[in-house]
Amino acid sequence: MVVESGTIDKIYCAFILGSTAVSMGTEVHMYFTFWGLQMLQKGEMEKARLPVEYQHMEESFWKKLEEMKYPTPYELLKSMKGSGLLHIYACTPTMEMFGVKKENLIPEVDKLVGAATFLDIAADADVSLFI
Repeated sequence: MVVESGTIDKIYCAFILGSTAVSMGTEVHMYFTFWGLQMLQKGEMEKARLPVEYQHMEESFWKKLEEMKYPTPYELLKSMKGSGLLHIYACTPTMEMFGVKKENLIPEVDKLVGAATFLDIAADADVSLFI
């Protein structure tokens, strides 16, 4: 799964699909690039918001998630990592482009890789997603 977006709706989408796959016993490989990579920086996931065109729904969105006692994206990520089935990759060219340092990434990141390395991993996938 390629996670390119850094908005909360797309992050939830990626993590819900990922956690569902993990709960089904499926190994999941997530490659974070561009704005998705920003979400791997410590403290950034908690700052994610809806895209501009949906910001008028932001308050009700967060309220509904709270009412549902829905886990935060980082809680979902940690749960997936706890399964041993989730592998997280940070895009090295994007890290360079945005000045992201390895020490600023969350500890759950497994490897720093470029597109060629991730495509080699993804070549054997039964399902490929771009979010």
